[in-house]
Amino acid sequence: MTTANPVFIPGPTNIPEVLRKAYDMPTLDHRSPAFAEILHPVLAGVKRVLKTEAGEVIVFPATGTGGWEASIANTLSKGDRVLAGRNGMFSHRWIDLCERFGLDVEVIEHRWGEGLDAARYEAALRADTGHAIKAVLATHNETATGVVSDIAAIRKALDAAGHPALLMVDGVSSIGSMDFRMDEWGVDLAVTGSQKGFMLPPGLAIVGVSPKARKAMEGADLPRAFYDFRDMMGAYANSGYPYTPAVGLMNGLRVACDMLLAEGLDAVFARHARIAGGVRAAVEAWGLKLCAETRAVQSDTVSAVRMPDGIDANAFVARAAQTYGVAFGTGLGEVAGKVFRIGHLGMLTDVQALAGLSAAEMVMSDLGVNFAPGSGVAAAQAHYRATVEGAALGLAAE
Repeated sequence: MTTANPVFIPGPTNIPEVLRKAYDMPTLDHRSPAFAEILHPVLAGVKRVLKTEAGEVIVFPATGTGGWEASIANTLSKGDRVLAGRNGMFSHRWIDLCERFGLDVEVIEHRWGEGLDAARYEAALRADTGHAIKAVLATHNETATGVVSDIAAIRKALDAAGHPALLMVDGVSSIGSMDFRMDEWGVDLAVTGSQKGFMLPPGLAIVGVSPKARKAMEGADLPRAFYDFRDMMGAYANSGYPYTPAVGLMNGLRVACDMLLAEGLDAVFARHARIAGGVRAAVEAWGLKLCAETRAVQSDTVSAVRMPDGIDANAFVARAAQTYGVAFGTGLGEVAGKVFRIGHLGMLTDVQALAGLSAAEMVMSDLGVNFAPGSGVAAAQAHYRATVEGAALGLAAE
C-alpha cells in the first residue's frame, strides 16, 4: 500500500504536515520548565474542544481503551452496577471491560445500526428506585456502524428519572469532529484519543472529568495505578507527570487544538457534515444502504456501507488495498463481511473524499457490484458544488 494516497479508515486518520512536524521534535526534559509550555496549553485547548469550563482534562500515554479503563477505575467500586447501551463493537468492548473489572453491567441491547434509545435508558433508571446504578455508559458515535446517538437526550433521561448516576461517554470518533458539549450535556467523563479528530497518531488517551466525577473518586475502590487521576492531577499542579509523558505527541496535541480552534469549532463540524453529505449522496446513487438505519443517526465521521448480498465486504477492503493502494475500514463483529467503512474525519477535504469514492467505484466494478459507474462520484460532486460557497476550508490554517 502506498503512503501517497490518503486513508479512508475511521482512524487513525490522515496527519497534516504541520502536526507531523510538531510531534517530530528533539528530546525535551519533561521535568524542566519547558514541558509546562506544552502541558498547560494542551489542557486548556482540549477543554475548549470539549466545551467545558468546570471539567478537568487528563491525558494518558494510551489510546481510547485506556480512557475507558481510567474512567471506571477512578470512579467506581467492585460490584457497582452500571447501565450501558450496546449497539456496535465499541460499545460492546467497553461493556466487556466493565465486566472484567467485576462490575454488574445492565445492558440495553440495540440493533447494530440503531441509535441509543433514551426512552429505554429512562425506563431502566426509573426502575432503579434504590439508585444501585452508579454510572450510565453511552457511545456518542459507534465507529463500527457509523451511528451517532443523542447524548443530550441521555442526560435528559437521567434528569427525568431524578437519578444521580455518573454519565460516561465514549467520544473517541466524535470529539474534535462533531459537536460535543460536555458541560451543557452534563457529561461526567468524556473519553477520546489522539488518532481521530485530533489528527495525530495513536498514543494519547484523553479524558474530560467533571467535578461530580472528581467527587466520586473519593469512595472508589477499583484498582488503579498507571491510570490514577489523583496522581495525574497532582503532577499537573506542578507542571509535570507522575511518569514519562509522550512529549512529542503532547506537542502535537497542542498544535492540533490550535488548528481546530483557529478554524473554529462550528466550521470544523460543518466541514465534516458537508463531506459526509457527499459520501451519503454517493452511497444512495450506487443503490446501496448505510448500516445506520435512519438519517437522524447517520454519523458525520464514518459511513458503514452495506454490500449487496453475495458480495464479501472484506474482499472489497482487500481489493482496494492490494490493487489500488487505498485503505477502507472493514466491518467488525455482527457486520463483519457485510459492510465496508469510509472514514471521513480529521484532515479531509471534499476533493480527497472524491478520490476515495472513485476508488470505491473501481473496486465495486472489479467485484461485479451492480451499479452505474461514475454515479456516486457525480452525486458527491453535485453535493460539494452546491455547498462550496461559504464552506470552511480551515485546513489551510496549516
